[in-house]
Amino acid sequence: MSENENIDGTAEGGGTNGGPAGDGDPAALPPEGPAERIASLEAERDELKDRMLRIAAEFENWKKRARKEQTDATAQARESIIRDMLEVADNLERATAIPPGGNGVVDGAAVLKGVGLVLRLFQQKLERLDVKPFEAQGQPFDPRMHEAISRVESADVPAGAVAAELQKGYKIGDRLLRPALVSVSSGPKAA
Repeated sequence: MSENENIDGTAEGGGTNGGPAGDGDPAALPPEGPAERIASLEAERDELKDRMLRIAAEFENWKKRARKEQTDATAQARESIIRDMLEVADNLERATAIPPGGNGVVDGAAVLKGVGLVLRLFQQKLERLDVKPFEAQGQPFDPRMHEAISRVESADVPAGAVAAELQKGYKIGDRLLRPALVSVSSGPKAA
């Protein structure tokens, strides 16, 4: 091997067939002049700028689609719940309607029975949505679950426990939806 030959048998400065340096090798191309280098960098910059603008436009389109999907999902959930409530309202109207030929007289027992059926239907709708009331009467007062609006003396209920539930509290799953409005016992009346 001569001084000017590489290990693979090619001449220094030449290609595999002894031709000029850089045949097929982009790293070995002759250096560009400043004007060509500037033009190349400007073309690369323009290409990257176009790519960035396309990505930004795609991101804006994705945000619009996501916002629309969220709005549509909210509207569908709202419509579903309202449909259930309309069914309850229809039944309440039927329960309180004056029957034709009833001479304006309302049968109180029939109205009470109708309202009871509507209440049961409404409770079923709530349970289907995983909304359930929780028991407060006689339970120890818990400020996370109960909202105390008064204190009452009671010989039957120990101090610090719920003496009366004025409005039911509800949970949705394991989360509190609405606290129960309660009166808390202060214990028996002092002599």
